[in-house]
Amino acid sequence: MTEVDAIGPDALPALRERVQRILDEAHKQGATGCEVSVSMEQGLSTTVRQREVETVEFNRDQGFGITLYLGQRKGSASTTGSGDDAIRETVAAALAIARHASEDSFAGLADPQLMAREVPDLDLYHPWPIAPDEAIELALTCEAAAFDTDARIRNADGTSLSTHRSIRGYGNSSGFIGGYCSSRHSLSCVMIAEADGQMQRDYHYDVNRVASELSGAESIGRRAAERAVRRLGARPVPTCDVPVLFSAELATGLFGHFLSAISGGNLYRKASYLEDALGQTLFPEWLSLDERPHLLRGLASAGYDGDGLATYAKPFVDKGQLVSYVLSTYSGRKLGMPSTANAGGVHNLFVTHGDDDQAALIRRMGRGLLVTELMGQGLNLVTGDYSRGAGGYWVENGEIQFPVQEVTIAGNLRDMFQQIVAVGCDIETRSSIHTGSVLIERMKVAGS
Repeated sequence: MTEVDAIGPDALPALRERVQRILDEAHKQGATGCEVSVSMEQGLSTTVRQREVETVEFNRDQGFGITLYLGQRKGSASTTGSGDDAIRETVAAALAIARHASEDSFAGLADPQLMAREVPDLDLYHPWPIAPDEAIELALTCEAAAFDTDARIRNADGTSLSTHRSIRGYGNSSGFIGGYCSSRHSLSCVMIAEADGQMQRDYHYDVNRVASELSGAESIGRRAAERAVRRLGARPVPTCDVPVLFSAELATGLFGHFLSAISGGNLYRKASYLEDALGQTLFPEWLSLDERPHLLRGLASAGYDGDGLATYAKPFVDKGQLVSYVLSTYSGRKLGMPSTANAGGVHNLFVTHGDDDQAALIRRMGRGLLVTELMGQGLNLVTGDYSRGAGGYWVENGEIQFPVQEVTIAGNLRDMFQQIVAVGCDIETRSSIHTGSVLIERMKVAGS
């Protein structure tokens, strides 16, 4: 079998050939259907701390996930080997599992008519030919800038640079084989500030498909230091019911919870508070959530989903109303609905936003809590009850007064989404969910 010696566009023909060979082997061994997922990745990561190199790591990984069908019986197996013997053995293992599996009337490949016919070029591949010495120097520069920002920066908790490139492929016995290359680069800095017997930790980072579009190393370091110093003097506040403003980087998590609640897997398992909510108004009428899977250089862009179906732009929430669930082929069948081409998740979610930046939203809030840190996993998706440890800043008269720690914010997601007052224009672009800061009319803040 042809080996893929390097990760890049030139390797795609060999990858497609390999997928086809696996499909042929599955048919030869008696499978009535087969699908294959392939991932290959290589990269460099380095971490420095206290002006010393902690780690330099190279990685090169590959994996093949093979799912076979015997009628309505399904079996899956995986391997890191790419030789003919490894493939034969993995196919045989998947078939053995399928023979012992119970029949599932919803199992099987997606409708061949819905398969992607071609994979669009979404400009996702921009490798970074950085040498290890250069990566170390860049990380050290970032950390040094943080130390130089303020004398209260006394310690570092790690500055990391990583660059990775990968090939992902998928093929099935319905005739679809697709693959694409992508790159992902990041630089992060975590610093610790100390004053008056208190220590505070904070961070900053950037991530991009294109290394030249990352924020500068010095600016990332300075921002991490400024954030850590700003946290000094944090204290709890008395328990109260007040407006809460989620910073943009945390607001992505709010909408991530919503996507989980409308995902087919949670819905058919009856593990979501939004079961049977299609058509209901869940947000203010001015707010919409739409998916844009073909965004050039998008961190979650893809031309096809995990079932091989062609992705397409669509709303999940239109003018406040839930108009679509997030469905794969299997979950759609379980719910009696067509797939939304979201096997594997949502590809670039965009949230309606206004013209106010975070500072304007703070002024609009008047009095309340700006949340910049969340802790714990206090979410019950079945009921929508939400309770998280939080840190941030107390606001009075539209201005930040002091940092806050050791408080809990609580509410119910259904109420929280209904009570969104505004979404800022400070859009978070380092995530698959594009949103600004989110101002919620009222939540319980439990403190001292």
